[in-house]
Amino acid sequence: MIDRLAVFGATGDLTARYLLPALAALQEAGHLGDRFRLTGASREEWSSEQFREWIGAQLDRHGGAYAAQAREAIVGGARYVRADVTGSADIAEAGIAEAVAGDGPVAVYLALPPALFPRAVTALHEVGLPKGSRIVLEKPFGEDLASARELNGLLADLVPEQAVFRVDHFLAMTTVQNVLGSRLANRMLEPIWNSTHIAEVEIIWDETLALEGRAGYYDHVGALKDMIQNHLLQLLCLVAMEPPITLGERDLRDRKVDVLRSVRLLTEYDVVHRTRRARYLPGRIDGHDIPAYVDEEGVSSERRTETFAEVELELDSWRWAGTTFRLRSGKALKEDRKEVAVRFRAVPHLPFGHRGEALPNVLRFQLEPEGLTLDLTGIGSQAHELTPLSLTAAMEPPGLPAYGRLLLDVLRGDPALSIRADEAEEAWRVLEPVLDAWEKDLVPLEEYPAGSDGPPPPSPYEEGLQRREDLLHEPAAPSDDI
Repeated sequence: MIDRLAVFGATGDLTARYLLPALAALQEAGHLGDRFRLTGASREEWSSEQFREWIGAQLDRHGGAYAAQAREAIVGGARYVRADVTGSADIAEAGIAEAVAGDGPVAVYLALPPALFPRAVTALHEVGLPKGSRIVLEKPFGEDLASARELNGLLADLVPEQAVFRVDHFLAMTTVQNVLGSRLANRMLEPIWNSTHIAEVEIIWDETLALEGRAGYYDHVGALKDMIQNHLLQLLCLVAMEPPITLGERDLRDRKVDVLRSVRLLTEYDVVHRTRRARYLPGRIDGHDIPAYVDEEGVSSERRTETFAEVELELDSWRWAGTTFRLRSGKALKEDRKEVAVRFRAVPHLPFGHRGEALPNVLRFQLEPEGLTLDLTGIGSQAHELTPLSLTAAMEPPGLPAYGRLLLDVLRGDPALSIRADEAEEAWRVLEPVLDAWEKDLVPLEEYPAGSDGPPPPSPYEEGLQRREDLLHEPAAPSDDI
């Protein structure tokens, strides 16, 4: 197990809110030994003492639930190096070599804007890493398919693929892990986990949170790249994958790549009719006035960045042909809805006459807060009268926070929950047609008031016209004539 962690961009929000509390959780649980040391590297002209004071303040703010002894251990084992991966052509002057220097391998965490990954990896290559070192990157991995391939090439020149951790904290969430548990450990679910019984799967991350000062990052990516290209496609893989032989890194990641390869690529016509994008206007959320997205500080209206994105996908596979997968994420919405909703097809016949309506069965994996709900139809107080029922299960509190689980995997060298190079590229391949069509403005950029349900759905009349147009433009069925 590696006992040295070097974080580039160590004075940023990611370190403060997630990495430091995760380290405190690992320390409290006994996963970090006495030899563990944290090196922070950033452009601020700080001393190690100033860095330790900052760590203490951030742990008090974001990690106060962990024991004081655990927090003090993280603070006491920290040092700071001024390092700039972007400015100096002289690597020695940039401080990068000093940040990773020491005895034995080091895990290097790039807590940097994704646009800086290629420079950082190149700089580390020039410095050289101790044998057995590992490198950690946050999503998104590249800005498109070409840049993802370029980044993967740089990483391959630096360390072996097994030592590259492209982390996505969604994969370490308890409920996300329970998607696999529910499917693979329950006899009653796996036999019906296919298109014969499942009509639609919705993977939703709607949040009331607006931009909250993240324009420097968000305005360059938008909802499609920020959420759907990585987090939600990862959830799609876990829902749709074939049962792996084991949950080891090779078996699990092979099956995830199979899912992405099976996604039917959208044509321009498909993108126009199966995707939506929008951004929020002024509104109110929880009694607070929210400015329009374009009026948020640091936003450029010329970029036409979306804060709401929705994509419908289909899989060309034996298990899933005929099931729709809807991926959606939006900001500044009326309420938080963060879940995977598996909607089953209706039963073929109801012997109850007109005494109520049998709603579709829905299995919901709530992501935040974590929980599990099954929506059913049962009998009400009147004989043969149908009524909706819900069965809810609360999840056990996780032993470690999601970032704690990811950091532990990094230090132990288990890449099962990280994204493999080919998987990162396949995810971009799936969404490149959407990015290209949106760049051409083939899909209108709609608007919705902050605090609303998002852009309004098409009216029934518009949907009827759309279906008529779809029928007119659907390709003709292949002929059996010779």
